[in-house]
Amino acid sequence: MIHIVIVDDHAVVRAGLRQYFSEQADFCVVAEASQGREALALLRAAEQTGMAIDVMLLDIAMPDQSGVDALQAIRARAPSLPVLIFSGFPETQYASLLLRQGASGYLSKDCEPEALLQAIRTLSRGRRYISAAVAEQLADGLAAGGVDAAQAHQQLSERELQVFLRLAAGQTVGQLAPALCLSVKTVSTYRSRVMDKMGLSSNSELTHYALRHGLIL
Repeated sequence: MIHIVIVDDHAVVRAGLRQYFSEQADFCVVAEASQGREALALLRAAEQTGMAIDVMLLDIAMPDQSGVDALQAIRARAPSLPVLIFSGFPETQYASLLLRQGASGYLSKDCEPEALLQAIRTLSRGRRYISAAVAEQLADGLAAGGVDAAQAHQQLSERELQVFLRLAAGQTVGQLAPALCLSVKTVSTYRSRVMDKMGLSSNSELTHYALRHGLIL
């Protein structure tokens, strides 16, 4: 039996997934959460109660924190837990980014239902799941000899990516510092690195880039 946790801020999505999974003889939804902090609370409760979790299904567009932040927090709490990103963002824009940040697999919500089942079963066996489209994208990147200029955010480190997404969403350096447990000076340094790596010069350009590439709503 594959024990699944669903993390999505839309109740109708969770209900639909729960119903679909109930039709699979080897699937069992053991818990649900509507945001990243609830997911972390579930993980803490599972540690205390011994509840089995084999795969976490995680949306990345939730109200309390960015998908990268949620994934990082979950990874820190349960580094060996397979996490399948199930998102409304296209795979071509986000998959390689989240895989690099520690996701075990990535699927867009417009995928075929059978692909979702296959991905969960693949992750439950301790393997990563990469769709044919994502595999082709990664192969094209290698063949090109590096990161495509149109995907400049792929060059960022994990911390730089966090700073970039928060700045793009409208947060100030002063707001970022306490949220990331960093000094204002350190955040400013990260901001400068982000600007240099991405060839941008202002927060508004960061926001425009993030919107154009589907990295923020």
